[in-house]
Amino acid sequence: MVERLTIDHVGHLGDGIAFTQARSLFVPYTLGGEVVEVTAAPSQHPDRRQLVRIEQASPERIEPFCPHFGTCGGCAIQHWETEHYRAWKRDLVAATLAQAKIDCDVFPLIDAHGKGRRRVTLHARKGAHDVLKVGFAAAQSHDVVPIDRCPILDPGLGGALEAAWALAEPLIGIGKPLDIQITATDGGLDVDIRGSGPLPANAIAALSQIAAKQGVARLTRHGELVLMRQAPGVTMGKARVILPPGSFLQATVAGEETLAALVAKHGGRAKHIADLFCGVGPFALRLAEKSRVSAYDSDAGAIGSLQKAVASTAGLKPIKAETRDLFRRPLVAEELRDFDAIVFDPPRQGAQAQAERLAGSKVAVVIAVSCNVATFARDARILIDGGYKIEGVTPVDQFRHTPHVELVARFKR
Repeated sequence: MVERLTIDHVGHLGDGIAFTQARSLFVPYTLGGEVVEVTAAPSQHPDRRQLVRIEQASPERIEPFCPHFGTCGGCAIQHWETEHYRAWKRDLVAATLAQAKIDCDVFPLIDAHGKGRRRVTLHARKGAHDVLKVGFAAAQSHDVVPIDRCPILDPGLGGALEAAWALAEPLIGIGKPLDIQITATDGGLDVDIRGSGPLPANAIAALSQIAAKQGVARLTRHGELVLMRQAPGVTMGKARVILPPGSFLQATVAGEETLAALVAKHGGRAKHIADLFCGVGPFALRLAEKSRVSAYDSDAGAIGSLQKAVASTAGLKPIKAETRDLFRRPLVAEELRDFDAIVFDPPRQGAQAQAERLAGSKVAVVIAVSCNVATFARDARILIDGGYKIEGVTPVDQFRHTPHVELVARFKR
């Protein structure tokens, strides 16, 4: 049955929201003020609708630039004029903080898309009639949309899609779903394949030959080395870091540089800084150009890469890098008293346990970096209730065309 709806506004996940007498309905790819025709969305939440036709378009609507938009689930918003999209994304942060009763300045959104995404995870699945599909998950579905090009990728990922198709071909007969993570590095493509399970020696040899033919710098399977042609490194400040297999990295070069610059600015003249959830060191390695740094992360591979980068880089102040699970063993007050400033950049779930320890500390400055506004607000409330004053939040948009937003905030006693 076709329904006719008027979209009120764009919600926090990027869907248009229409109000009816019974409930709110969510319609992807629509904008506020539009009149649309929709149908029920099969196999989805009963409050979701599927767009059939735009009867009256918003003057803010623009033509999407990607032919896969609307079927691929990677981008939620390509159809909205830039100025209004940017205002909406900043307001996502402001509204979440207001809801948490956190009163502070929310500064203008910084665009950090740069040249595009430098890492991507592609899915390989068997489709109908055992036909291979390599691409991204469809919107609101586990189905895979085959992709032969993606206009939001960094040029450094040139050849990534071709390599993923080629590497998936000999493995798809296993019948297992594959995830292929590819990162652009200065040595070339760094590829890690997951989901295949154990493979016989001849299959691994075949993968190695394909990777070499595709010009892959390094191929790993579940983190285990299959082929190394070039060391997959990235530059962070003065240092060159060799990435662990499947390593986390900020999505764009511009995003990493923007976040690091904000962190350095907020750190001021601190002489000794703790970098919590440090990863491979995008903040620590830059902060060490002026300050002594103690860096902590639960990922032993990331810490190992950071330690090697420190050992091979001249002109840095001392960096102590330690493997530590900060969710189970957060730094406590006795340890925190040694630092002039703390930086923490946790995963999406935030860092409640560490925030509670920070709230009870006497550290003068805390710099919070987050990719989840909701968990940031929770952790920020803990710091504020512990006596810190929040001095403002800067939203950073490195995930352009999606509802995801990064942010950096400074807290001071």
